[in-house]
Amino acid sequence: MIASISVTEKSFGDKILYRNLSFQLRAHEKVGLIGRNGSGKTTLFHILTGEDKDYAGEIEFKKNLIVINSRQELHGYEQLPVLAYILDDLPEYAKLKHILDTYPETMGSNMKKLHEYSEALERFNVLGYFMVEEEIVRSLLAYQLNQEQINGTLGNLSGGQKRFIELVKVQHARADLALIDEPTNHMDYAAKEVFLDWFNTTKDAVVVITHDRDVLRAVDLVVEIRDGQVFNFPGNYDDYLRINANKVVSAVNEYEITQRRISNLKEEVIRFRRLKERSRDPGTIQRFKSLQTKAETELNVLQGKDKPSFWIDRESVTGLNTKMSSAYQEHKSRNIKVRTRSQDTKSDRLLMEVSNISLGYGGQPLFKDVSFSLREGERLRLHGRNGAGKSTLVKAILAKATDSKTASEQYGGHIAIEPAISIGVYEQEIDSKYLDMSLHDAIEQACRDSGLIINEQKIKQFLGDYLFNPATDGEMPISRLSGGQKARFQLIQMLANDPHMLILDEPTNHLDLPSIEELEDALRQYHGAILYISHDSYFVRNLGGETVQIGLSGIANTQ
Repeated sequence: MIASISVTEKSFGDKILYRNLSFQLRAHEKVGLIGRNGSGKTTLFHILTGEDKDYAGEIEFKKNLIVINSRQELHGYEQLPVLAYILDDLPEYAKLKHILDTYPETMGSNMKKLHEYSEALERFNVLGYFMVEEEIVRSLLAYQLNQEQINGTLGNLSGGQKRFIELVKVQHARADLALIDEPTNHMDYAAKEVFLDWFNTTKDAVVVITHDRDVLRAVDLVVEIRDGQVFNFPGNYDDYLRINANKVVSAVNEYEITQRRISNLKEEVIRFRRLKERSRDPGTIQRFKSLQTKAETELNVLQGKDKPSFWIDRESVTGLNTKMSSAYQEHKSRNIKVRTRSQDTKSDRLLMEVSNISLGYGGQPLFKDVSFSLREGERLRLHGRNGAGKSTLVKAILAKATDSKTASEQYGGHIAIEPAISIGVYEQEIDSKYLDMSLHDAIEQACRDSGLIINEQKIKQFLGDYLFNPATDGEMPISRLSGGQKARFQLIQMLANDPHMLILDEPTNHLDLPSIEELEDALRQYHGAILYISHDSYFVRNLGGETVQIGLSGIANTQ
């Protein structure tokens, strides 16, 4: 055991985030930390790193345990050189390097400094730091940063590239315990393979916050924060689904028994009260009063318990018997309600045709001669490395649809889009124009931008459908929403005008597992056309469709 976590209570104002949350971490163990958006996963990381000390409980680490964590934001580090930032964050690196660089000039015959230098030299060697700079450069290249970016500053990198910097830092820290938050967001398939190779082979213990099912398949233990507590599921994602389904079935049974008991107790309270009122004998009155009090006490205890959260994955639900399936559907946790085009609107009309298109910048094509068509009801996936031109192609399609210009240059081919069709877009980043708005105003603006007539009732319906509190959450600034909350706003924005075609860029980033499944189910029933980019193998398998390879190394290959 390398760490013991016990948080008896963690609150934000009047809201209790969790009570009696406890679990242990073992050496070399790979742990996937999951939970609904807002359940407190990132807060738990802040507690483990010592950034958040406002909690009741105790965190115990093994003596001399080295802990490394990935930062979510790099504000204040923009001017630092990439390599210097990574090296300075490695445990003990800066202190040891200072001794090795400065002591030879000053220590002379000073025995204390000679001893410190000798110890630093040995420790530097044990940590493998003599070759670490070259190893870091190789890792950055594997994550597709070029030499100019590696030699530059953090401020010149995109959000996704900064995430790669954090992962390389963690991978070369030689730590006993690594804490990583959503590592595969913004990753392409090759970078994800690099990360999974490290994840599967590292000797570090790793706790990773993720809802990427490909990553969860590689863990040894799934830890879920639910209803303010921690639930441990030994094994990987497949084991979690099986164990969770069994536990939820038992919990639903127990909940129904409790509800029946509550109903019976309510009847008993009324019956004992009436019997007491009709009685004339003092002893009999006292006996019925005692029975009434006992029933009321038990009733108050049972009614005071919060309803547990129930979620079972779709495949496990199909294996339930009719009675249990019905009970689960009645009591399951609320999920996002995605409203999409129905079968009544289905047709096979051609919505878009791309013929031999070649796009790039400054006279240099990113890809050449890409061709495909998309009819209503069809799905098509754009596949390729980051920087291959997938987003450039999407922007060119949207520019054609809105009769506007893009920054890219067109070297050949054409894009044809049926006039007057509506397109819903899910991008990795929210349009900056919404960031200073409240959630209420952003929804209203998104609807008006789509040409919709919007009113307060419709806004509240959107809030409720996507798990926001219609009474209070509308005033939250978009800039302060969590990643999952921002993702749900983007779904509202994308689907508000019932579009004929959807363009999705990594839509599963930031969504929790139930929300991902709800989105997948809705998209499978959607009868418009879908053009999407995703490196989530589960999402790709569930959504299906043809694949178009983008990039000069694999020209216009439809599979």
